[in-house]
Amino acid sequence: MNKLVISNLIHRPVRSAISIVAIAVEVTLILLIVGLSVGMLRDSAERTRGIGADVMVSPPGSSFLTGITGAPVSIKVADVLRTVQHVTAVAPVIMQVNTAGAVEVIYGIDLTSGSANNYNNVGTPFHYMAGGPFEGPDDMLVDDYFATQQQVHVGQKLELLNHQFRVSGIVEHGKGARKFLPIKTLQDLIGGQDKASMFYVRLDHPANADTVVATIKKIPGMERYSVRSLREYLSLMTPGNLPGFSTFINVVIGVAVVIGFIVIFQSMYTAVMERTREIGILKSLGANKAYIVGVIIRETLVLAFAGIVLGILISFAARAGILHRFPQMRVMMDGPWILRAAGIAICGAILGAIYPAYKAAQKDPIDALAYE
Repeated sequence: MNKLVISNLIHRPVRSAISIVAIAVEVTLILLIVGLSVGMLRDSAERTRGIGADVMVSPPGSSFLTGITGAPVSIKVADVLRTVQHVTAVAPVIMQVNTAGAVEVIYGIDLTSGSANNYNNVGTPFHYMAGGPFEGPDDMLVDDYFATQQQVHVGQKLELLNHQFRVSGIVEHGKGARKFLPIKTLQDLIGGQDKASMFYVRLDHPANADTVVATIKKIPGMERYSVRSLREYLSLMTPGNLPGFSTFINVVIGVAVVIGFIVIFQSMYTAVMERTREIGILKSLGANKAYIVGVIIRETLVLAFAGIVLGILISFAARAGILHRFPQMRVMMDGPWILRAAGIAICGAILGAIYPAYKAAQKDPIDALAYE
């Protein structure tokens, strides 16, 4: 049977190649879109981890997604947080979503030497790849990924929020945002003088995070604030907790399955119609219905496995190209999703082959032999 299956596929190379490519597109669609979505989510979580804070305090009613906070509060909340036992540093941050060109979150931070609000105090200080900290109110920092992708250098002028800024330094990625402005400048630009969107809190030991969270929530006026340990925040940064993410993934998978189903159905159905006489010969030689169905299903599985391998190779090649051209974008290609994409492709292919296989098995051998 295996020899017959291979011969049938080689006899129709163009159709077989089209079917393989279609299944490869199905697999690539799943791996790249899911990989991009999960990769960007994990990248955001890793950059938050890289800040070095142990506790995050945001205004009442704000989302767990950093940068999507609706009601900035007084920066003086930082002074209240510093009075809590085990707290060693507090850094207020202004977050502003910028949609000009690309959706991004800009951080307004304080880097003033000796300031109690210094952003570097809550974690490892910035590592400068070039240049240095802010020298004036119209300076900005960018990370190395952004600088590489946009070919930005120290001293270059960039427009941001309808304002001209000079790049004073390029920092190593992984410290929250990809662009940083002086907090006072960003406050002035968005009309939020003496306001903050988030407070990053550093403790004497991460093990005290739950105790500090409970203490902060008991402070009069802080009951409605969103207070989370870094561990809790990172646990929330999963696809299941992101609004609409699961629905989006299911839609992508649904579209991919439809692609595989239609192509395999068309290919196998046409093959069955063209091989009516061949099927009649097999039945006249004693082949039963199960044998005929087995031939069609095996052909489908060969096409599916070839398409899966090609799709995985295309996905990894595309991932390398994306990372080379767009260093800011993250594409996750982990084993579970590769296996899931392969399983989805096989299921879609088998579904598409069931009816053609049934039609082939039902053919009358006498009518099939008389078919011209």
